[in-house]
Amino acid sequence: MTDPHDRPSRHDIDLTIRLTEAPEAPEYTFHLAADGGSVAPASTLPDAAAALAAVQRFGENIFFPKPGPPKMCTQQYGGPQVAVVTGWFLGREVHSVFSRTDGCEIARWRAMAPLLGGVAGSTGAI
Repeated sequence: MTDPHDRPSRHDIDLTIRLTEAPEAPEYTFHLAADGGSVAPASTLPDAAAALAAVQRFGENIFFPKPGPPKMCTQQYGGPQVAVVTGWFLGREVHSVFSRTDGCEIARWRAMAPLLGGVAGSTGAI
């Protein structure tokens, strides 16, 4: 019997991004859809091509990190932004939360900045 959570979306990549810049701030919602390495028309990110490139490069490791020893993270604060990414990545269900609460989280945010509503090379802020 097939697990209903293993069903792929209609796209190879089908992600919804909900971003808030600060507590009580309005929420921005973006969508990234792609098939066969090409951005689908349903995508609404400011730079969908850069977002797809970031997802293709970092998605496996960021969405599905392998267990390992605890990481040492610098204790720095990058801002109150929070992004929640849900959907499908190559047939696997994604639910990933991004913040900028320490050095490790800031690095994750920067790697995926185009997916989080920014443009290539940005911090992801609108």
